[in-house]
Amino acid sequence: MIEEACVAIEDIEERERRAREIKYGRRNRIRYIDRLLNELEMLNLADETQVPERLATELGRLMADSAVVALVEQARPESVTEAMDVLYEIQDSLMFNEQADE
Repeated sequence: MIEEACVAIEDIEERERRAREIKYGRRNRIRYIDRLLNELEMLNLADETQVPERLATELGRLMADSAVVALVEQARPESVTEAMDVLYEIQDSLMFNEQADE
């Protein structure tokens, strides 16, 4: 009986650990997207239209990992405003999934 209780406790602890990993992983992705959005906003305010290669690479990686199917299938955005739109879409999907998980 004690062994069963120990196993049940270990199972609960493992589920809670996985839930924390998912929660903090999502939060870290949202922070990362916020940082990219800030950089793109600075470019937009400076009237830059082209996305720098470094940001385009990071954006492409996010699009490939995104749960938003429409983003995975589209080409990488060329303009700063298009890139911002894509990041907002990814961020919205992360926030929506967070609310659904709670």
